[in-house]
Amino acid sequence: MTYRKTPLVDLSPSTNALQGMDKRSLQECFVNHMEFSLAKDEYTATPRDCCVSLALLLRDRMFERWIETQQTYYRQDIKRVYYLSLEFLLGRTIGNALINLDLCETARDALDELGYDLEDLAEVEFDAGLGNGGLGRLAACFLDSMATLGLPGSGYGLRYEYGIFTQHIQNGCQVETPDNWLRYGNPWEIGRPEYLYPVRFYGRVQQIVDDQGRLQYRWVDTKDVMAMAYDTPIPGYRNDTVNTLRLWSAKSTREFDLELFNYGDYEKAVEDKSLSETITRVLYPNDNFFVGRELRLKQQYFFVSASLKDILRRYRKQHATFDAFASKQAIQLNDTHPALAIPELMRLLIDNEGLGWDEAWRITVDTFAYTNHTVLPEALEQWRVALIENVLPRHMQIIYEINHRFLTCVRERYPGDDDRVTRMSIIEEGEEKRVRMAHLAIVGSHAVNGVAALHTRILQHEVFEDFFELWPERFSNKTNGITPRRWLKQCNPGLAALITSEIGDRWVTDLTELEKLVPLAEDSRFRIKWQRCKQQNKERLARYINKTFPAQLKLDSLFDCQVKRMHEYKRQLLNALHVITLYHRIKDHPLSDFVPRTVVFGGKAAPGYKQAKTIIELINAVAEVVNNDREIGDRLKVIFIANYGVSLAEKIIPAADLSEQISTAGMEASGTGNMKFALNGALTIGTLDGANIEIKQEVGDENIFIFGLTADEVKELRIKGYNPWDYYHGNAELRRAIDAVASGFFSPSKPDYFRPLIDSLLNHGDHFMVLADFASYIACQERVSAAFLDRANWTRASILNCAHMGMFSSDRTIREYAQDIWNVHPVSVQLKASKTIRPSSSKG
Repeated sequence: MTYRKTPLVDLSPSTNALQGMDKRSLQECFVNHMEFSLAKDEYTATPRDCCVSLALLLRDRMFERWIETQQTYYRQDIKRVYYLSLEFLLGRTIGNALINLDLCETARDALDELGYDLEDLAEVEFDAGLGNGGLGRLAACFLDSMATLGLPGSGYGLRYEYGIFTQHIQNGCQVETPDNWLRYGNPWEIGRPEYLYPVRFYGRVQQIVDDQGRLQYRWVDTKDVMAMAYDTPIPGYRNDTVNTLRLWSAKSTREFDLELFNYGDYEKAVEDKSLSETITRVLYPNDNFFVGRELRLKQQYFFVSASLKDILRRYRKQHATFDAFASKQAIQLNDTHPALAIPELMRLLIDNEGLGWDEAWRITVDTFAYTNHTVLPEALEQWRVALIENVLPRHMQIIYEINHRFLTCVRERYPGDDDRVTRMSIIEEGEEKRVRMAHLAIVGSHAVNGVAALHTRILQHEVFEDFFELWPERFSNKTNGITPRRWLKQCNPGLAALITSEIGDRWVTDLTELEKLVPLAEDSRFRIKWQRCKQQNKERLARYINKTFPAQLKLDSLFDCQVKRMHEYKRQLLNALHVITLYHRIKDHPLSDFVPRTVVFGGKAAPGYKQAKTIIELINAVAEVVNNDREIGDRLKVIFIANYGVSLAEKIIPAADLSEQISTAGMEASGTGNMKFALNGALTIGTLDGANIEIKQEVGDENIFIFGLTADEVKELRIKGYNPWDYYHGNAELRRAIDAVASGFFSPSKPDYFRPLIDSLLNHGDHFMVLADFASYIACQERVSAAFLDRANWTRASILNCAHMGMFSSDRTIREYAQDIWNVHPVSVQLKASKTIRPSSSKG
């Protein structure tokens, strides 16, 4: 990054026009922040200082809109949405803010005159890695859509000091280091010490009878932790709405014990502070093995308790009773992590506000809605009853009472059906009783939704069949979506500009406008421009890869990308077996023509997930052999890009030709990576799983590559009896690939190293049916290679994939939530005309 010591324009610090949207105002604001916020000048400013000054000038332009937005909501006393999520994977904010404020070009010109490059400054910003993957990224997309649609919505979560770990690859192995994303501070957030709430743990419950003879409960002898709010503005696209993401940070009720300090026991004096603030110290990795982990339970309760107290405070400012509570707020539970909000709201309404059980329960059910994100049994959270009784004794009492009343209802509806009662109980009986959090979320919510058509069908007819039979009206589908602002306009500016030049820019807020690209797919001139955009994106990605990968990538090769969280059901192992098969074919026929491929992997494995980490090691071991085999040359390259996250996705996705969405059918709830790749013109190879099914319906059979067993066929094969050895013996190429791994061909110094991986396939059931789908996958990949040779038809299919992505906008998803579940409506926020961002003119 090059910095000029002297600006190209003469700017003296000024206090004028800080909120102006013109070039001169941006320049003055940048210089002002450099001097007055950071105490730096052009001689002492570091790249990070310049990045922070840019962030602060953008933040300034959001603040007055932010204030006006909140005042508008108060004045109109509208119904609000509160989105409770333990993860918000925001990524970098500068690019998103520039786009939504419509300042990209103005800021670029302003900074260029000052001697700085906008893209270089944006690259300095840390990713806000407050999520593990799709769940947190979806939450971030939803906040963007709520603000863009003018919906009165806020997010609530945790301000983790350390986000998702930083991944390094050393000797082919994943090595984790802390992600200290707050090391240099966060210019986007505002601390709110005035919003400080006590959150209680442990203790015991006293029963007393009040003066009117009513039984009352008091939770006493607790250990308290303070929750302090940190707010981040979430701007809508080219409107004056700026919503809020409020994240909670744990603070001790006291900094240190002065008496112990005076006696010289310094470590003990600050122990209370250290233990209290551990709650928000680190984001738990998504390894689905949370049972028994007390810290995780405390995190979940800490954030829902603080959030509900904040919601009640806001409601109480305008309402004396709780008669209108459910008509003034909708609370969406993003998976089961916030499910403790249900007993917590009951506790607050009954114990603190004096409501009766029936009234409190009506308010609770009418307020909450629950989104399920998984059908994997191990990912459906359960907590030991003994743990909850110890950490949250009053809540366990409330959960027992909820369950008692619910099961009474079930028995009345289905008399004598004890098996059904056992299946539906919130408490799972056994050697160790557990609380089924998904059951609690369903019972305590008025609406339950899946996130793709197949996923919802599985919830209704398999996972939660009993609940669907009891309350069919509660269940619905809300297929996930992505924000086109970040996932096309921001991450792929060249393609976005090409699209806008042909059909106008209305697609940014109405993605169905992309349908206007359909006739252009037949235009050879447009196809050439489309190909040029793809090539430029490949060059950009290659430049990034070449920083750590010495060999030159073949830019006209098929960029075959699988980037996502490492998990066995996502079947990165199946992809690796295909790479090995390609390697064997080239070695067997070195003089034959092969369609060159660059196979790109990326994704983090949870630190405790040994099998996923071993798959990473195998991929890197295969890459070591393939990439250093001169006979293979540039016909096949394998790259594992370390530390995959939002900002890396923004480089990889626009460059991809092929999108690998190859999970075992019936196991991926939806997926949003599939949508991002297709929106950027990649063709999908995938199973009929999650949102792949709906993508296939939209783009057409001829523009997608489908293979493998369906969800019903997977189920039938399990019932019939699946024997992976049959597939091993029945397919010579599969057998050869498996044997190469098992024999140590890719790990000569440790010949048996990958044998446990092979044992999981052959001797432990191959639960994710990698072998069952291998032949179909290989045949489908052959169709991919043949199709890629016809660049005109491939580009036509690429354009049509993008053109038919209209239904996969998160704007559409949020509209459906707003209409069908939340019953909230857009609110117009208006600043003075001189301060309003006006939409640019559109074509078409």
